[in-house]
Amino acid sequence: MTALGFAAYGAAASAIDQHLPTMITQQLASRMMRDQDPTLWGPDAVDEASKRLGWTQPFEDAYKALDEAEAYAAQLREAGIEHIILAGMGGSSLAPELIAADAGAQTLTVLDSTDPAHISRVLDRDLSRTVMVVASKSGSTTETDSQRRAFLGACEEAGLHGPDHVVVVTDPGSPLAQTATEDGYRKIFYGDPDIGGRFSALSAFGIVPTVLAGIDTRAVVEDAAAIAELISEDDTDNMALQLAAALGGTQPLRDKLIIINHGTDVQPVLPGFGAWAEQLIAESTGKNGYGLLPVPVSPEAYEATHGLDDAIRIHLLGEDDDYSLAEGQDAIALHGPLGAQFFLWEAATSLACTFAPVNPFDQPDVESAKVAARKQLAEEPVPPAPNFAEDTIAMLPSGPFDSASSLQEALKQLTAAVKSTGYLSIQAYLDREADTELEQIRDTLAANIGRPVTFGWGPRFLHSTGQYHKGGPANGVFLQITTTDQPEHDIPGRPFGFGQLIQAQADGDASVLAGHRLPVLRLSLTDRAAGIRQLADLVASLNTV
Repeated sequence: MTALGFAAYGAAASAIDQHLPTMITQQLASRMMRDQDPTLWGPDAVDEASKRLGWTQPFEDAYKALDEAEAYAAQLREAGIEHIILAGMGGSSLAPELIAADAGAQTLTVLDSTDPAHISRVLDRDLSRTVMVVASKSGSTTETDSQRRAFLGACEEAGLHGPDHVVVVTDPGSPLAQTATEDGYRKIFYGDPDIGGRFSALSAFGIVPTVLAGIDTRAVVEDAAAIAELISEDDTDNMALQLAAALGGTQPLRDKLIIINHGTDVQPVLPGFGAWAEQLIAESTGKNGYGLLPVPVSPEAYEATHGLDDAIRIHLLGEDDDYSLAEGQDAIALHGPLGAQFFLWEAATSLACTFAPVNPFDQPDVESAKVAARKQLAEEPVPPAPNFAEDTIAMLPSGPFDSASSLQEALKQLTAAVKSTGYLSIQAYLDREADTELEQIRDTLAANIGRPVTFGWGPRFLHSTGQYHKGGPANGVFLQITTTDQPEHDIPGRPFGFGQLIQAQADGDASVLAGHRLPVLRLSLTDRAAGIRQLADLVASLNTV
């Protein structure tokens, strides 16, 4: 095992110097990790926290899950199963995706999209050699239920008995567990209900899908277990305490966390770590007008190469990388194996929430977007008529930007609305595997406006940074991108298809953001590929800095 390494500079180091002695005196580490003390985050969080601290002592259950999953993986291989599709959202998919990416595995496909083209492509394979792992703590997640139905329908079309190709990971007593039992699904693995979704990396939700895909997940758990004692100590060497102080204790608060993966383009350090950290940090901290916003970027991005008064740069390093690249910055430098990073960041994020304090274990504004989407589907709405269209992009009604008479003018108004302490969020309700060219506009916009820019694929970001956008400091502006260029993919047993579902999710979230008086520019592509190229050209022409 490679040991964890940690260094802090500038404002991050000053925050550690200021707060670490008090955190040790208050015994924050041992109270959280050993005593599972639910009072650390104030009286309003006690009820929720008392039911959500199982992640602090996960290893007995984790090793049981490993044993059970490894034995079952051998049975799958004997049965000729070669590939795992994971249907899950948020914490049920992000950690397994990161574990697979870090291992360089190609045997796990994460399905956390409702884009019809994405769904159709993922299901276009030899399903006789495929098992879908349906992972949902609540057992009632709309996206996951829809993906499960589509998979079963595809199995039926292929002449297969669908239940033989479905494995479930859920909490005991959930609706999904009941369905799996009644319909005779292949296998049910149970999670710990005392572990919330975004803290579930070292539980059955992180372990089962990756083990079934043939990935050495035992090493991930062992690397986490190796630091358990260290991050439970009320001691100056406790890196969880240090990291928590650097995250939550800067004054004034540097609430943008610029996460920079080093390494090479071929082999970046912890590929996909930013997506996992986005949910853990943004959803845990982003409420009551407070929050820390992760901004995953490449080492060449504007945010990585320019100091921002409200940002801390977090450098994820390989074992041989030089820490000196962070010197002279307000920065944190880290290296270490994935399992240890999981446990370190779960502990540090929870401890950082004691500074506000906010409850790290709830997500009140995530539910608001779900309710709005369900309302849209129930009302069977007619798509909004565009204000106008230019070539392959239509501008939908967008509140404060409705006065714009051209796309360029609308984009200029959008970027001008970004505050000096704010950020811009791109929210793309498209195919996150096929439409990746769209991600390039993130770097262009950040360089043009000189402010942090986040990029989220819908609907997965709704289970992640969506909480921060609505419950955080209310200084974001939003660019929502949808498309009408898509064939419908039906959802068996539902009166709507995936195209209607993803549009309802976009419409619902836009209405919630608008209800919070947050500015949203809504663009719809009438031709995916051409629209992405047109938008990239428009963004490149802004030159607002």
